[in-house]
Amino acid sequence: MADSDPAQWLRVRQYLSEHRRELTRVALELYPAQWRVAGTPLLARPEWLPDGPVPLDQVVLELQPDAPPASLPAVDTSGFLPDGTRYATYADAMAALARPALFEDRVSYRLLDASRNKLDFGMCRYFDLINTCEAVAHEFAAATMNGTAELPLRAAFGDPTQFGRRPVLTALTALLLSDTADPRISGLSDTADPRMILHWRDPAKVATGGGMYTTAPVGIFQPSDDARWNIANDFGLWQCLVREYNEELLGAGEDYGSDVRPIDYLRWPLSQQLAAGTRGIWWLGLGLDPLSLVSDMLAVVVLDAAMFDGLVRRAGVNDEGRLVVRRFNAANIARLTSLADAGSAEYMEPASAALLRLAWDNRERILGSR
Repeated sequence: MADSDPAQWLRVRQYLSEHRRELTRVALELYPAQWRVAGTPLLARPEWLPDGPVPLDQVVLELQPDAPPASLPAVDTSGFLPDGTRYATYADAMAALARPALFEDRVSYRLLDASRNKLDFGMCRYFDLINTCEAVAHEFAAATMNGTAELPLRAAFGDPTQFGRRPVLTALTALLLSDTADPRISGLSDTADPRMILHWRDPAKVATGGGMYTTAPVGIFQPSDDARWNIANDFGLWQCLVREYNEELLGAGEDYGSDVRPIDYLRWPLSQQLAAGTRGIWWLGLGLDPLSLVSDMLAVVVLDAAMFDGLVRRAGVNDEGRLVVRRFNAANIARLTSLADAGSAEYMEPASAALLRLAWDNRERILGSR
């Protein structure tokens, strides 16, 4: 059945939002079992994952701004567009029929190649992600609803771990940990376990991943503004991380004045405070969501008690959802990362689930002796 009218397109999109866990579980069966990361749905090539946590400053990033763009394949769009003549792309359909609060086609970094500790990037636009990842997830949801196995867009992309057939944007997904607690601040009754900050993504506010929990902060790896000087100045994992702290945890906007001049990260007070309050930042690798094919880079940040508690004091509702504090312990991780319990209200998206599992498996290295 063609997904031809706007009302049906919206029904499929609602189905995608409400049944993402089940759809992810089914999509996972399309790919080799050996690609699964730490028993979670996240997919990765072995060379994308280090043997253990690597200090973030040892990860090498290279930028090829003149790399040729990826061209999208010509496929039947009836599985993911409501009207191929009125809406040329999935982003066009979203803008007209289901526009989230944050929806800007900004310049972004495009992942070209990845190994354990080295990442190569070119350039693309944010809507390239919408037109590929959201479209391919929508196509899968529509096929499931209509009882068909035909997935022409997914088939055209081929092996999702090979980046040549589509533009691959990537997010930086971070886990914030503290190994001490003040129960008066966190609302937790004891101080036996480390704490972590999670983020529930409000479907009305975000373009992707609505209704799911993630670690925090999470943000697309992109410059702060389209001005040309930001491409080189913002090209770094620390730069991305500190801006996401500012936006997701402190509730600031995305306007940094970098359309006029580049951000001076060394002198930025927040950057200095985070550097002073951070006990360690660890790189844990890269993976793909099997449903949407979204790519995520995985990092763990260990904060001292003062910095963590300062963030918790200011955490709450933000422009993308709401922030909550949980204990970093085996029971919480098992519940949050399970695909089996379809009725759980705390479903964690695959990259965050894998990050939690990897962090737990490497907790002695990440947290040190306790």
